[in-house]
Amino acid sequence: MVVVDQIVKLIVKMNMAIGQEFEVLGSIFKIHFIENPGAAFGLTIAHVYEAFLGIFMDDPYLSDATAKLILTLFSLFAVGFIIYYLHALRNMKTALPIYVSLILGGAIGNIIDRVFYGSWFAEMNDYEGGLMYGRVVDMFYLDIWQGYLPAWVPFLGNEYYSLWPIFNIADAAISVGIVAIIIFQKKLFMLPEDVQHPEASLESQVTPPATEANPAEESPKS
Repeated sequence: MVVVDQIVKLIVKMNMAIGQEFEVLGSIFKIHFIENPGAAFGLTIAHVYEAFLGIFMDDPYLSDATAKLILTLFSLFAVGFIIYYLHALRNMKTALPIYVSLILGGAIGNIIDRVFYGSWFAEMNDYEGGLMYGRVVDMFYLDIWQGYLPAWVPFLGNEYYSLWPIFNIADAAISVGIVAIIIFQKKLFMLPEDVQHPEASLESQVTPPATEANPAEESPKS
């Protein structure tokens, strides 16, 4: 999955200009090349500070660079944790390791962009790059709805948004893994039957096995 994700990203980055697009299924599904400088929906550290803390970062380069570095370091930490968790699940018989592997593969795919793309494509970038300061390449665009949110929506009102963000294969893998775990959590985290019903297991352990009666003991005394 990581290999396919990187191949698609490299094809798009090497052959399309930022903002270029072409239709695949009419106006609903398009290939639209962008480079994401922040997290989901393109949010940066500056957006979070302004919306929730009322702190305005006037230096746009500082905002962008800070966001990319923090996201890269956080992603590396998250990947380390997922690898450790996946190792702990190695003997689990459910599909949980598969879904966690999807999340891990997606995270690694986007980390490659953030860690290396700023350095590998320094001459092609329209931003200040460098190792650990790359941007994630996104290209799949589901154009389901676009419009302005009402003014009464907290923090997001009066802003123009699209219903679905532009994403990549790594994002899709992460989303599928998370959604599958949420939907099938009861089956994925199902415990063995003797653990689910400890009273039944305990009863089977303490009940003595049946023994044949001794005829001498059953005969009436004279």
